[in-house]
Amino acid sequence: MLSNAVRSATTAWSKTLSDQVAQDGITVNTLAPGGLTPSGFVRSTTTRAAAGSARADVEQDSLNTIPLRRYGKPEEFGAAAAFLASEPAAYITGVTLLVDGGLFRGTY
Repeated sequence: MLSNAVRSATTAWSKTLSDQVAQDGITVNTLAPGGLTPSGFVRSTTTRAAAGSARADVEQDSLNTIPLRRYGKPEEFGAAAAFLASEPAAYITGVTLLVDGGLFRGTY
């Protein structure tokens, strides 16, 4: 619950800041890693969720919730960050870029 509030507040703050500094040529964007990456946290969560089930089955169930059917790679998140920091992205500001394998189900 706390992390949801912090994420929402950070996204709103980022948008407000982007509006205030855009005239100075400064861009502000938010990267949202909404999908899962193969981290220690994901592995421990999968192991706890298994409780009597095969860990591989629980992991596959988790992957099935992601439209791309795989975990994200850290380098994919890094590439998105590098792009937003690059000159070709100089006209992008105030956005939240989801790097989540299509997991987010809402619309913009």
